[in-house]
Amino acid sequence: MVSLTSLVSSCVMWFLATVLPCVALVSARHALLSRSLSKLTLSGPASLPTDATPPLNPALASFSVETAYFEDMIGNQSYPNKFSQNLFENLKERTRVSAEVRIGGITADSTFWDPKQEAALYNFIDDKGALRNTTLGPQFWNCVKLLPEGTKIVMTLNLGSSNYTGTLDMAEAAWMGLGSPQISRFELGNEPDHYNPKLDPQTYTAIWEPWTINISKALGIDYPEFQIGATVENPLQPHNTPQADAQLDCVSALAAGANDGHTVTTCSEHTYQYSVCNPSSAAGATLANLVNHTRLAEYLDLWQPRIHSVRAQLGPDAFVIGEFNSVSCGGRANVSDTFGQAIWLLDTILYAASINVSRMYVHQGAHAHYNLWSTVDNPNGPIQVFPSYSAYLFVTEAIGYSNSLRLSNIFPGRQGRWIISVYGFWDEKSTNSYDYPTKLALLNLELYSQTDTYPRPDTTIDISAYLPKNDPRTPGSDVLSASLTTWAGQTFASGVAEGNIVEEKVSNGQVVVKASSAGFSIAIEVSRLLYYYLLPVPSINTARRKIIVGVCSE
Repeated sequence: MVSLTSLVSSCVMWFLATVLPCVALVSARHALLSRSLSKLTLSGPASLPTDATPPLNPALASFSVETAYFEDMIGNQSYPNKFSQNLFENLKERTRVSAEVRIGGITADSTFWDPKQEAALYNFIDDKGALRNTTLGPQFWNCVKLLPEGTKIVMTLNLGSSNYTGTLDMAEAAWMGLGSPQISRFELGNEPDHYNPKLDPQTYTAIWEPWTINISKALGIDYPEFQIGATVENPLQPHNTPQADAQLDCVSALAAGANDGHTVTTCSEHTYQYSVCNPSSAAGATLANLVNHTRLAEYLDLWQPRIHSVRAQLGPDAFVIGEFNSVSCGGRANVSDTFGQAIWLLDTILYAASINVSRMYVHQGAHAHYNLWSTVDNPNGPIQVFPSYSAYLFVTEAIGYSNSLRLSNIFPGRQGRWIISVYGFWDEKSTNSYDYPTKLALLNLELYSQTDTYPRPDTTIDISAYLPKNDPRTPGSDVLSASLTTWAGQTFASGVAEGNIVEEKVSNGQVVVKASSAGFSIAIEVSRLLYYYLLPVPSINTARRKIIVGVCSE
């Protein structure tokens, strides 16, 4: 069942898409849910929860781009990829802050620098079709500059080849080519817990710590500029055992002395909830498993002890998930490329933020099923925008221009098994900011496919108790086409917004959202609701719905 009611600001924008879970931005902290799920009443209190996050980073929804794939995605100075540029700019327009871009992934540990190479990027592919290594030349930095102005870069350096001189050459080239204003930080190595021979915290630190000290000195950097970790193995449970402590991760590396030289500014770990890397793991990579709030919350909660430790040692903004996606080894067809992934992506980012993950870098690989868009015709399909791009529109629209927005997962938290999850947003700088949320996001993760023949269920969410006292619809979860996915009534299949806006009043504090749809409200004032839906799109020009809730005038 899926139907929502939300509290928040003035406009409500519709976003129609292909997998059907429901989302909306609203305000509240607790909810009473009828057994039939036909109605959800948010009952408060509406005041700022004690577990609310610090102000959200405007670059919460960021990107990790495979090094060897970077030029394919962004283009070069002679042939810039306008399609990708427009899609990045769409996100920046909503927050006035560019998403950060990490240049890394598995190919970073086989990437080298050649100052004489004319091509920006050269991939050496052997006679069996396997990518062996990647070489960057001076023109590569001009490719990076095609990203929106102000984009911060996390540059992953090669640790896996165990060649310090080559790694230093790359660091010096990046520092000269991009400069300290654009390079947010360096990362040394990708997923070192998968290296062969295997590294433990001590052997990793014995290499990582002196390399980062020496590179910093060579570049004249006298402040922390490195991101530690980039590990990918799930934390062992229980977490406070000798076996768990022996895992290579941010916390164990810090305990081994990796920051003795004061070079660490952030910690990164990677998460892939499902995998198709081998037949045994592939069985679990299904749409039903993916679009499940309880599963994703339990999965991300594995990192909570590490998040607490890292933030205590390095600061409140220090823990990032530097690479993540739904299904490792390139994703899975009809799972990672559906609107179901969009709902999962949205719930994952919001839940991770609620447990104090500062930024999330969704990984983009060569022709991967889980990419947010495809820039070249390939065996998996033509140039296109996938439904999951809508999740990034949702997050950036929710954050907006605020740098003082705090978040809490107000329902259901980590307890219980529900198909609905609710996130509240409180803006410290808004009127009555501690009394009422300025926005709420409600997600209904009940699947409803385009091929289902029964009427789409709905749930009514009543948020009227959280309105100040004085004062988008989606396709099926199996939909693959971006032209069927709309954000606030607009499609982005061409890389730019298409569609019109329609306003609609809601006077009773209730919004009904169909099953397998997503909607959120982006509110600037607590007395109004800005509600975005993801639903089946009758046509590309389906209009955006703007819903004003409560006593507000048009």
